Amino acid sequence: MARDGMLERALAVLGCFSEQEPALTTAQISERTGIALSSAHRLLASMLDKGLLMPVPGRRYSIGVRLWELGELSPVSVRLRECANPHLMRLYEATGENVHLAVLDGATPQTSAALFIGRITGRQSIPTLSRAGGRDPLHATGVGKALLATRDAAWLARYFTGTRERETQHTICDESALRAEIDMARARGYATTREEMTLGNISVAVWMPSVDGLPPAALGVVVHLDRADERRLAALVTQTARELHADLRDGD
Repeated sequence: MARDGMLERALAVLGCFSEQEPALTTAQISERTGIALSSAHRLLASMLDKGLLMPVPGRRYSIGVRLWELGELSPVSVRLRECANPHLMRLYEATGENVHLAVLDGATPQTSAALFIGRITGRQSIPTLSRAGGRDPLHATGVGKALLATRDAAWLARYFTGTRERETQHTICDESALRAEIDMARARGYATTREEMTLGNISVAVWMPSVDGLPPAALGVVVHLDRADERRLAALVTQTARELHADLRDGD
């Protein structure tokens, strides 16, 4: 770490934070990055000054508002999420269930995940683990399987060299079984999961046609098994994806 430049060290600091640990002390950051404590103090002071970090109680640091401000300039926010919000709201009004919008994100196929950029829920919606800005595995989520259905053979070959964690006893991790799920999704035009990320829930998701300048995207709904009407939900999600894609295309 000592040979790394300032940018690499700042990125290493930012990479320490997670949903489980959104605030950290200088000592924790020093230990996790390998940056000497004295150097960490100076680096954190500079990042505070530039708004990349902010102080929180307990002599700790969290991600700064400046990063949120910069993130809102991303095409994923400016083009995709802003255009999608009215469509997501209509889908929520039609179903009363959790509605998710996710994009494919990762440096390699093996490390790729579904990054959630939009989520609408209500009091009657069932609890889910996903959140805007959160990442979930491709193999265990409806939007994730929908995104896998957009990938070509070479990409999938690399993806399947990675490991897949079993989120519940129903999670499909086996390559041949997951490939069969992808083939089924392509054949019928939508992907599903059944209790593969959260027990008692199923998801129905559809991939978006590609749009220049945007990553692959998918949208879906998550409902409780007891009230799931798969065909009706698939029709609603498919229609929403079609209308959203038309708006994105017309806006170019």
